[in-house]
Amino acid sequence: ATYIGTKQYSPSEAYPVLMGDIDPSLNLNAHIIHAFSKKVRTKLQSSVQEGKFMGQGSVDYLGDDFSTTLTLGNIDLLNKTGVIVGHYLQRVTSSVALGAELVYQRGPRVPGGEITVLSLASKITGENWLFTANVCPSAVAAHCCYYHKVNEQLHIGAELESSLMTRESVGKGCYQLEIPGGNAMFRGSIDTNWTVEAVLEKKLMPLPFTLQLSGTANFANIQKSQYRFGIGLVLG
Repeated sequence: ATYIGTKQYSPSEAYPVLMGDIDPSLNLNAHIIHAFSKKVRTKLQSSVQEGKFMGQGSVDYLGDDFSTTLTLGNIDLLNKTGVIVGHYLQRVTSSVALGAELVYQRGPRVPGGEITVLSLASKITGENWLFTANVCPSAVAAHCCYYHKVNEQLHIGAELESSLMTRESVGKGCYQLEIPGGNAMFRGSIDTNWTVEAVLEKKLMPLPFTLQLSGTANFANIQKSQYRFGIGLVLG
């Protein structure tokens, strides 16, 4: 279930946003997104998976020429465990931004009891395209994304993640197609692990509802292909 509020700072954003779902195994997921002002936005996530509770919260601040985010995940003060992530992105020119990410994790399953990882980030913005890249020197890993707006209805993108430490690379291609006359939108993706995902959203005009149909399939093993299907209703 999804609820979208009426507080708007731009035509494409509305707050608060409440989302939740539960599957037949009684696994629960819940999300809350709210913007207190044009510059401050918060996000809370919680889930119950196989009887285990997990929670995460983040605060975003958008300045005139920079943005910063602080995220706390599964913080347990009694056992001194959890994850803290900090992001900072500074605009250098009108089209180029540079930044960094610092991750600190503490817990019994972490080698040495705690670990700190620093990543460097960059973003290049064009007239109708966007390219981002992240590099983690300690893990010898890189991640890059490319987004292109073909026209008002069609958007395409590509993603590549590679790690020399694990000797693995995963690529993904995706698209979004809007049909204004039919009040519908298609989204789909396929990656190099042969995972295919698709979503159809249909606005039930004049009612304030949006019907969602989704499906995921993995063909990495043809004899044991996995399929998942879902249906949802968005209010707002």
